[in-house]
Amino acid sequence: MLLQKNTTRRKFLLGSLMALPLTELVLKGLTAAQAAEMAAPDLDHYQPVFFNPEEWQFILAATDRIIPAGGQGKAPGALETNVPIFIDQQLHDQHFGKEIYMQGPFNPHAPATMGYQIPFYPQQIYQTGIRLTNQWSQQNLQKPFHELSEQDKNKVLTALQKNTLDFSALGENTLKASQFFTQLLGETKHGYLADPMYGGNKGMKAWIAIGFPGARASYLEWVKQHNVKYPLGPVSLLGETA
Repeated sequence: MLLQKNTTRRKFLLGSLMALPLTELVLKGLTAAQAAEMAAPDLDHYQPVFFNPEEWQFILAATDRIIPAGGQGKAPGALETNVPIFIDQQLHDQHFGKEIYMQGPFNPHAPATMGYQIPFYPQQIYQTGIRLTNQWSQQNLQKPFHELSEQDKNKVLTALQKNTLDFSALGENTLKASQFFTQLLGETKHGYLADPMYGGNKGMKAWIAIGFPGARASYLEWVKQHNVKYPLGPVSLLGETA
């Protein structure tokens, strides 16, 4: 399903949900959360609107290693919760990142306390970071990142995080590998834990796994009940329950 340029993440998910026949859902006895999960796109058939095919393969592989499936309590991973779709939809949003001050001057060697010092919008960080990481992987491991073994993918991501994969050696003197990794890690977390209306956290699976109540109006009576399992499922901003 290829999205039009003026389609927002919210409209995309809401439009998909509204397209489901209500009578059929009632007859099947589905909950709102189950209906929302059906409305959410199937990752295997999703057509990215920001990433090109090579970048998309990187995002699928990288997010899968950052949040793999089957963690503590057999929690769902990034792919099971549509995290790549969240990132793709976010970067496709024409307003995303435009609040960043881009007039310079920029000092890439300034301390972190000096704030944002990259003359790139998030979209450019992804495009540059993915291209350079794949270039390094091809030169040193003879394969693009998404074709590496899980062990090698983990090593490459660690090298990005620690800047031992040197972007300057590949001709990029402004963006550091760790800055690209930080951007990728942050958006992966956001996609995993955000409200499903933004494209990730499919079926509120991540919230269920961590016991997060979601957008319930009040759950103060449970805050101080330590070591007591929260008995109610999460609620999304759209009122879906799980």
